[in-house]
Amino acid sequence: MRLLFIQIRGYTTNVASSFNSLISRYARLGQIHNARKVFDEMPQRNIVSWNSIVAAYFQNNQPGDARKLFDKMPERNLISWNALVSGYIKNGMLGEARQVFDSMPERNVVSWTTMVRGYVQEGMVLEAESLFWQMPDKNVVSWTVMLGGLIQARRIDDAHRLFNEMPEKDMVARTNMIGGYCQEGRLNEARMIFDDMPCRNVVSWTTMISGYVQNQRVDVARKLFEVMPEKNEVSWTAMLMGYTQCGRIQEASELFEVMPIKSVIACNAMILAFGQSGEVDKSRRIFDQMIEKNEVTWNGMIKVYERNGLELQALDLFASMQRHRVKLNFPSLISVLSVCASLASLDHGKQVHCQLLRSHFDNDVYVASVLITMYVKCGNLEKAKLVFDRFGEKDVVMWNSIITGYAQHGLGEETLQIFHEMCSLGLEPNDITFIGVLSACSYTGKVEEGLEIFETMKCKYLVEPRTEHYACMVDLLGRAGQVNEAMNLIKKMPVEADAIVWGSLLGACKTHMKMDLAEVAAKKLQQLEPRSSGPYILLSHMYATKGRWGDVEELRSDMRARSVSKSPGCSWIEVDKNVHMFTGGDSMGHPEHLIILRMLDRLGVLLREAGYNPDGTFVMHDVDEEEKVHSLQYHSEKLAVAYGLLKVPETMPIRVMKNLRVCGDCHSAIKLIAKVTGREIILRDANRFHHFKDGLCSCKDYW
Repeated sequence: MRLLFIQIRGYTTNVASSFNSLISRYARLGQIHNARKVFDEMPQRNIVSWNSIVAAYFQNNQPGDARKLFDKMPERNLISWNALVSGYIKNGMLGEARQVFDSMPERNVVSWTTMVRGYVQEGMVLEAESLFWQMPDKNVVSWTVMLGGLIQARRIDDAHRLFNEMPEKDMVARTNMIGGYCQEGRLNEARMIFDDMPCRNVVSWTTMISGYVQNQRVDVARKLFEVMPEKNEVSWTAMLMGYTQCGRIQEASELFEVMPIKSVIACNAMILAFGQSGEVDKSRRIFDQMIEKNEVTWNGMIKVYERNGLELQALDLFASMQRHRVKLNFPSLISVLSVCASLASLDHGKQVHCQLLRSHFDNDVYVASVLITMYVKCGNLEKAKLVFDRFGEKDVVMWNSIITGYAQHGLGEETLQIFHEMCSLGLEPNDITFIGVLSACSYTGKVEEGLEIFETMKCKYLVEPRTEHYACMVDLLGRAGQVNEAMNLIKKMPVEADAIVWGSLLGACKTHMKMDLAEVAAKKLQQLEPRSSGPYILLSHMYATKGRWGDVEELRSDMRARSVSKSPGCSWIEVDKNVHMFTGGDSMGHPEHLIILRMLDRLGVLLREAGYNPDGTFVMHDVDEEEKVHSLQYHSEKLAVAYGLLKVPETMPIRVMKNLRVCGDCHSAIKLIAKVTGREIILRDANRFHHFKDGLCSCKDYW
C-alpha cells in the first residue's frame, strides 16, 4: 500500500510538472489565455503551478491579474514573494515592488538583490545604494549589481572604492570596471585591471578592445585583437567599427574580407563607411549579398544614396523597402523626406507625410521642420505654411524653415512679417534666421530693410555676422546695381571673403555687366575653388555677350588645362511618382522625345505669335543666329516644361526643377508659355523659385 501511494504521488508530481512546463511555454509565446486554460484545467495544483501562472501574467504585461492570483494563492513561499517583486520591477512598477518588498514576511539575498537591481535599472542609483548598504548579507551578484549601478551613473571613483571593498571579485565585476574606466577615458586604469585578471574570457578581451576603439586608440586595439586567444562575432565587429569610425576605410575593408562571420552590424557599418567615401557600388554590393537585413541596413543604404546625390536610387530602394514590408521607422522616413526635397518629388513627399502621421512622428518638432522644408522645396508653400501653423510649440529651427521657405519663393514682405512675429513672441533669432531674412531682402530688392537688419544683427540681437551674412549683403547690393558698394563691403569685412561672397559679387557683375570687377571676382574664385566651373561659365557668358569670342576660347582652353568640367544643365519633372530627367541639348534622350519635340514646335509657333524673340546672348558659341535659336529651343527647362504640358493635368501646376540658374531666355520664354497655355508653372532653379502665371513671374524679373 505504501509503495502504491509513492507511485501515485510520483505520477501526480510528474503530471503537475508537465502542466507547469506548459504554462511557462504558453507564457513565453505570449499566449496567456492558453496558459490560464491549462492552469484552470489542472486536476491538482501545487505552489509551483501558482508561481508559474503569476509569473506568466507578469511576463505578458498584465500585473493586475498577476496580483489577483497571488492574493488567491492558498499558500506562498519565499519564491512566490520574490517573483511578485521581480514581476512588478519587470513591468516598471517600482513603487509597488517596494511595497511588496517591505511587507515580505521574510527576505533572502535574492529579494534584496532584486530590489537593488530594480532601482539600478530605473537609474535610481542613490536609492539602490541606500538599500544595498542595509542588506544583512551580500553575495557576489549583489556587489556586482551595485557596482554596475555606480558605473552606469558615471560615478567611477565610487565604483572603484566599492570594487576594492568587494570580498570576491568575479570576472563580471572586473569586466564591468574595465568598461567603466574606458567609458571615462581612463584607459591605463582599465588596462591594469585587465592585466591583473586571473582569467579572462572573450567578453573581457572585447571590452578592453572596445575601450581602445572608443577612445580612438585603434592601433593599440588591433595589437590586442591579434593576440586574443579566441574571437567571436562581437570582437570582430568591435575592431571593424574602430576602423570605420575613424575613417580608415581601407583597413576596415581588409578586416571585413577576412571576418569568418559577417554580422548584420558589421555589414551595416561597411555600407555606411563605403558610402561616406563615395564608393556607392561597394555599399550596394554588400547590401545585395546580405541574407539577413534589418531596418538599419535599409536605412543605411537609403542614406548612402541620399548623401551621394543618387536621389532616384534612394526612392527606388524606399519603394522596395515597402514591398518587402520592412517596418518604416524614423531614420528611413527622414532620409526619404530629404530625397523628396532634393528632387522636389511632391507625390512621394505626401506619401511619406502620411506614413509619419500613421507612425505618430508628426508631433516631433524636428520632423515638422523637415516636412516644412520638403514642401517648400517641392514648391508647395501653402502646405508648408499649413504644417507650420498647425504645430503648437515652435522652436527656432521651425521658424527658420518657414522664413527660409518664404525667402526662396521671393516673398520678401511675408518673410519680414514672419520674422517680426517670431521676435514679438520672444524667440531669439539666430545666425540661420538672418541668412533667411537677408536673402529675402536680396531677392526682392529691399535694400534699405536689408541694411537696417544687418546693422541690428550684432547690437540688438547679439548675433555676430558671418561670411554667409556678408555674402547676402554683397548679393543684396549687387542685385540692386550697387556693385561698387558691394566691393567696398568686401574690402571692409573683418574676415576673409570666401567663395560664396566672391560668387555673389560675380553674379551681380554679370547682371549689370561690370566687366572689370567681374574679372577680379573670377580670379579670386579660381584661387579659392580651382576645380569649380562656375566662375569660368559666368565670365564666358559675359565675354560672349560682348562678342569677345577670343576671350571665351581662352577661358575654355584654361578650363581644359586645369581639367575643370562644366556641370551639364539638367532639369526634371515628376509625373505619376516617376521623375523624368532632361539634359540641355539632348532632345533625343527621353523615350517620348518625339511628342516632346512636337510640343516644342507648337509652342514655338504660339510664342512667336505672342512676340517672343529668342535672346542669343545666352548661347556661348560663335555661331549664326539660326543655330543659336535652335540651341536655345532645347534647353533642359524648356524640354521639362513641354513634357509637363503633355502629362500634368490642366488643374494642377507644372513643377520643374533645374540644377543650375535658369537662363534669361528660358525665363522670358516660360513667362509667355504660362500666358499662352493658361497654365501655372513653378520652376525651382539653383537659387530660388519662380512662379509663372498669366505672363508674369513672382520674381518680378528681379533675379
